Amino acid sequence: MRVFVTGGTGHSGSYIVPELIAAGHEVTGLARSDTAAAALSALGAKVCRGDLGDLDGLKEAAADSDGVIHVAHRQDLLFSGGIHAVAAAELPIMLAYGEALAGTGKPLVAAGSIGSPGQGFLGRTATEEDPALPSGDEHKGTLRARNVVETTVIGLAEQGVRSSVVRIANIAHSTTDRAGFLPALIALAKEKGFIGYPGDGANLWNAVHIRDVASLFRLALEKGPAGKYWHAVDDGGIPFREIAEAIGSRLGLPAVSVPVDELVLPGYFGFLANIVTQSYPASNLVTRRTLGWEPAQPRLLADLDNGHYFPAS
Repeated sequence: MRVFVTGGTGHSGSYIVPELIAAGHEVTGLARSDTAAAALSALGAKVCRGDLGDLDGLKEAAADSDGVIHVAHRQDLLFSGGIHAVAAAELPIMLAYGEALAGTGKPLVAAGSIGSPGQGFLGRTATEEDPALPSGDEHKGTLRARNVVETTVIGLAEQGVRSSVVRIANIAHSTTDRAGFLPALIALAKEKGFIGYPGDGANLWNAVHIRDVASLFRLALEKGPAGKYWHAVDDGGIPFREIAEAIGSRLGLPAVSVPVDELVLPGYFGFLANIVTQSYPASNLVTRRTLGWEPAQPRLLADLDNGHYFPAS
């Protein structure tokens, strides 16, 4: 297949591109800079110069392909307008893909969040059958602005697009993870002199190796039915305390419970306080049964033991 990929130089994209090429696909990646173009070429991909703001260019690239994988987002907008601005910019991109691919049966696979169905509010393990919470749904004060993007992608199935969303785990780990949740926790622990966990730390977090994420995107592209959510989750629920203790043992720092009343700003976790207190158990059963996805990389705690998150200084 001729596959158009956005975000091909990011954490997930830089693994998705070689995964596709190794499987025999021809990949063209979007690049807005010379640096990105060089990185894509080094991965073995062709280059399409442009950016996410050029909707006509995206439509043309999508129409010229046999399928699209979209993992890019306007991260620059987070600082000026927050997640609402990011979602507002991404929605017309999905609609543009819909125009280009309508009636073709071609695949569109977009990145989503494992938090979109609101596991912390379900009171049970989230499955692929759980829809994303409505964009304007307020639940315990949480606004899930970006979920409208996911539901839009799923809705394109009604227009003859083989669209699906890969919900990526809260923690996507790898040897090249530089800006994810784990590096943030590790940096915070070094700053504070201990690694904190909320309350008793029994709340569950999920994780996946980024190489396994890449293989799932490929499988969804190749044979995923339309209108489906897929769960890029290997560890379905690790107590936060165990993650903290694993980080602490590598850093030689104590893992300490942070009382709930000290979690709010300007407490230990700062702006992460509302996230770390939630529980996100998630299942991958439907994904594995339907697509034959079998995670093969080290799980989170084993990967922490590999040491690459803790380079010798």
